[in-house]
Amino acid sequence: MKEKPRIPVDGGQALTQNPFEGLQLDGLPEAPASDTNEINQQTSKRRQPNKNRGRVDINRQTAHRGGKTVTVVSGFVGISEAEKEQLAKQMQKQCGTGGTVKEGRIEIQGDRRPEIAQILTQAGFRPVFAGG
Repeated sequence: MKEKPRIPVDGGQALTQNPFEGLQLDGLPEAPASDTNEINQQTSKRRQPNKNRGRVDINRQTAHRGGKTVTVVSGFVGISEAEKEQLAKQMQKQCGTGGTVKEGRIEIQGDRRPEIAQILTQAGFRPVFAGG
């Protein structure tokens, strides 16, 4: 059986010429002087919890679920899948039921609309009861 030749990963030879050598840098403006103290004194909005993260709809569904009731939270805008998973886990724990995240929606077993609305309000969302 023939062995494949190994490719060296030690970095190889150094470059023989500078690719930026031919650039003309005479007409460029000077870089602005930045004061790092001024930047550090400003407070970031990301460190503060967002008070208004948008409207989310809370529905109660029984269709196509074998007669079982499921509370569905949908309408999230600008929220990652990981954060939805975290919210779903918190809802499951507080409601004492199972649930999942499917197609960008959070589904919690049972009719748990008031508890879920409270959790979403604490997270900065504006929950709206929609549908039946």
